[in-house]
Amino acid sequence: MNIRRPRGTEDMTPQNSTGWQHLVDTARRVAGRFGYGEIRTPVLEHRELFVRTVGESTDIVEKEMYSFQDRGGRDLTLRPDATAPAARLYLQENLFAEAQPVKLYYVNWPIFRYERPQAGRLRQHHQFGVECFGSPDPAVDAEIISLALHYLHELGLSDLQVSINSIGCPDCREDYRQTLVGHFRECEGEMCEDCRRRLRKNPLRILDCKRDECQKYLQEAPLMSSFLCDDCAAHFFQLQQYLQVLDVGYQCDSTLVRGLDYYTRTVFEITHPALGAKDVVCGGGRYDGLVEILGGEPTPGVGFGMGLERLLIIVESEDAELPGADQLDAFVVTIGDAAHREAVSLLKSLREGKISCDMDYLDRSVRAQMRYADKYPARFVLMLGDDELQSGQITVRNMQTGQQCMVDIDSVAEYLAEKTSSACG
Repeated sequence: MNIRRPRGTEDMTPQNSTGWQHLVDTARRVAGRFGYGEIRTPVLEHRELFVRTVGESTDIVEKEMYSFQDRGGRDLTLRPDATAPAARLYLQENLFAEAQPVKLYYVNWPIFRYERPQAGRLRQHHQFGVECFGSPDPAVDAEIISLALHYLHELGLSDLQVSINSIGCPDCREDYRQTLVGHFRECEGEMCEDCRRRLRKNPLRILDCKRDECQKYLQEAPLMSSFLCDDCAAHFFQLQQYLQVLDVGYQCDSTLVRGLDYYTRTVFEITHPALGAKDVVCGGGRYDGLVEILGGEPTPGVGFGMGLERLLIIVESEDAELPGADQLDAFVVTIGDAAHREAVSLLKSLREGKISCDMDYLDRSVRAQMRYADKYPARFVLMLGDDELQSGQITVRNMQTGQQCMVDIDSVAEYLAEKTSSACG
């Protein structure tokens, strides 16, 4: 019987959950600072949502989606992308009827893609991302890039590189598409099988190929910047001005594209050397036609996504400061059956007073209970035996200083609340 976790997935234990929780809590705090509100969508969506938005000829749809038919015969897919479900939510929940723009974020969303597992790139991974619907202003593009950097800097990261490009709109991209077809047809026989297929279906996807045999021809390909219409060129110019206002360092990369069909105009990536050749920690851009593809009114949109597993690798590689494991406020050491029964009632009182606490449930010796309390670790140990029960007082030991005192059992919750709040402050 194979009961091991599936390849390309990971477990989380209490020992390694504190760093993860730090990423999630920081994401919520930073997104809220920028005025974004949290959303959630089902992990299951109709397959058509991704075929229509991500693109039928993309690697995600052709090779990477986990799709199946349910018992009702519906074609469902485990979420391989977060932006399309966010756009679906924007329409289905009538967010378009609210004051625009609508600023949304998601965090700790599981994403599923069948691909070769690598460090930080799993078949089930988790994302933090933001989506802003309803504004064509390039200042919004600059804002979300700034938000991503604020988040990464708040985690203690440095050595980040921002790359930006414009891939134009459907109007100016058509001329570029025809030029690309002419360029790649001359070398079609020497390119990889995927690119030969993309040449017939979606030649812009060739620009995202990472295969060595195609790189030479990609470097020689014409650049989108030469084909931008006046509106797209102006949008890209204004984006750069706003990034300068925000003191965001960046480089223009005319070869940068994104792997999904719904992108228009702005695309960007943030990279970090800790990930090696696969160095992208955050990617995003503008998708002004996405809502319309789903049947809504023309609605501009822009956003980003970043994988939390990849991000945690970088945080750990830079020795950025992560919070330690949560400390238990108190551990009750009991001596005798009567004290054990009283400890159960005492824990109830302490927890109602918002004191984190625990006790021994394995009938250990007093010495073993003390070792267990130290391993937790606990800030205070409460010693409860026959003498304490008779006197109505409990021995409280500070595990950091070793000092101890006697406190009335009825008021020990208030005593610990004062001590733990002052320690946290």
